[in-house]
Amino acid sequence: MITFLSIIALGFFLGMRHATDPDHVIAVTTIVSRQRSIRQAALIGVLWGLGHTITIVAVGSAIILFGLVIPPRVGLTMELSVGLMLILLGVLNLSGILSRMTETVTPAQSSQHSHSHGHGDYFHSHSHGHGPGQHGHAENATPLGWMDRMFGRLGFYQIIRPLAVGIVHGLAGSAAVALLVLTTIRVPSWAVVYLLVFGVGTVAGMMLITAAIAVPFTLSESRFARLNRGLGLFSGVLSLAFGLFIVYQMGFVNGLFTRNPIWVPR
Repeated sequence: MITFLSIIALGFFLGMRHATDPDHVIAVTTIVSRQRSIRQAALIGVLWGLGHTITIVAVGSAIILFGLVIPPRVGLTMELSVGLMLILLGVLNLSGILSRMTETVTPAQSSQHSHSHGHGDYFHSHSHGHGPGQHGHAENATPLGWMDRMFGRLGFYQIIRPLAVGIVHGLAGSAAVALLVLTTIRVPSWAVVYLLVFGVGTVAGMMLITAAIAVPFTLSESRFARLNRGLGLFSGVLSLAFGLFIVYQMGFVNGLFTRNPIWVPR
C-alpha cells in the first residue's frame, strides 16, 4: 500500500511538472492571450490538460499492456505535429495582432472611432461607427467566423479547440512517459493508474499556469493597451519561432526527412 501511494504521489507531482514543459507553456500562452477572464483561461488549461491526458493514457496504455512499439519515423512525426501546431497558433495570433496595429495607425473617418470589442471569444479593435453599416465588418467576418458559422451552434464547440491542441501535444510525450513507467513499475495495472494520476497532475498544473498567464493580459487590456498588444505579439512570435525550431530538430537534426531517422523518446 505504501508503494502504491508513493506511485500515486509521484505521478501527480511529475504530471504538474510536465505541464511546465516549454512547448506546453508556449502553446497555452498563445491561446490565453486572446482571453479576458482568468476563470476562462483556467478552464482552457483544464481542457488542454484533459486532451493531453487522453492521448497519454491511450498511447501509453497500448505500450504498457500490448507491448506496442513505435517506429522512429512515427515517433518523430508525432513530435513534428507539435511544432506544426505551435506554428499555426503563432500565425493565427500574429495575424490578429498585426491587423490591430495596422488599424491603430490608419486614419479613421470623422464619424468613426476605434476601440477593442469582442465577437464571442475573439477580441480585436478596428475603426468603426455605431450607425447602420458602420461597424467595419460583418459579425461573421472575423478569423474564426467561418468556424463559428460551421460549429457555433454545437454545445461542445468551445471545448473542442483547446482539447484538440492538448491531444496533439500529448502525442509528443505519451511514448516517453509510458516507457519511463515501464522501467520503474512492473505491474501493468499500477502502470496504467500511474498514467491516469500523471494526467490529473498535468490538468492541475496547466490550470494553474493558464490562470497565472492570464493575469498580465487581463490587467493590461483595460489599462495598458499598448502593453497588451506587445504581450500578444511576443507570445505569437515565440510560438512561431519555437514551432519552427521543433520542425527543424525533428525533420533535419533527427532525420525525419532523411532515410535514417533517429528518435529517442524523452
